[in-house]
Amino acid sequence: MKKIILLLLFSITSFSQKKPEDFGYKHLLLDYKKLTVDVIIKSKKGEENIQKPLFFWCQGSMPQPVLKYDETGLYGTFPFDENDFLTDFHLIIIGKPGIPVISDVKDLKNNYQYLVENDSVPKVYSDHNYLDYYVERNDFIIKKLLKEKWVSKNKLVLAGHSEGSTIVAKLATKNKRVTHLIYSGGNPYGRILNMLEEEIFKQKSYEIIEYWNFVVENKNNLEYNGGDTYKATYDFSQPSAKYLKKLKIPVLITYGTKDWNAPYNDLLQIEGIQLGLKKIEFKPYFDVEHNFFPVNEKREPNHEIYNWENVGKDWKNWLDKN
Repeated sequence: MKKIILLLLFSITSFSQKKPEDFGYKHLLLDYKKLTVDVIIKSKKGEENIQKPLFFWCQGSMPQPVLKYDETGLYGTFPFDENDFLTDFHLIIIGKPGIPVISDVKDLKNNYQYLVENDSVPKVYSDHNYLDYYVERNDFIIKKLLKEKWVSKNKLVLAGHSEGSTIVAKLATKNKRVTHLIYSGGNPYGRILNMLEEEIFKQKSYEIIEYWNFVVENKNNLEYNGGDTYKATYDFSQPSAKYLKKLKIPVLITYGTKDWNAPYNDLLQIEGIQLGLKKIEFKPYFDVEHNFFPVNEKREPNHEIYNWENVGKDWKNWLDKN
């Protein structure tokens, strides 16, 4: 009798666990350096096998599943309206190492993070959460996907926000099939400067400089200490401007003027004019923060006003013109 009850409980649990396919996504599992990589593909319904170019989206930081849902349905997978792109592209997003690609939000912690014992990240995640791993892995996956019959080779768009912007900037210098780059919400002179700007504004302090000294001394350290590893902080604090300046393809840089990175995007724009970088276009969004929410004088965001859909439409219009 106990066996029957256990089997029934297992059956009910298994039945309730959702799969990407339940929400209209294609899910590929590819092996890369002894890890299984989750590749999520969103296509226009009925056009999954029609040849189209890839719009490769690289998300920001934090150990979150790609797909999150509750009893009411799926949370937003992309911050922009994916329907704006599906007529012309297949959308691609890749899961984080060691993080389930899909999860019920009730199984996640603060900010929808997937954490394990003692609220720490999985070791697989902390061991691989650094710039070059993501760049090399994504390059490998893109080359695999370009061999598929449903993928057009005449255009390849990379787009990334926040941490993802640094990844796609470096990736665009590595993969010569990339034709367009969208660099959103990044600091072209490194993550540590965002941290410094925020500390100066909120605490009128420069203590982050001491932290940076420690990061540099431990720049290859992958031990988890409650946040990003020192290696992750060091890697993502290296200027992506050096990659952006090398590119000969069209580049769109979008950012909020109240984001901590705004002065450094402005600096890159000034430098770009001096260097004659005609392929880079800048689009600032006034009085909004990192995720394009408007802020008050204390830089506190108003989450009732969602601007990401407008940002996505601007990206699509830019792609249509370039």
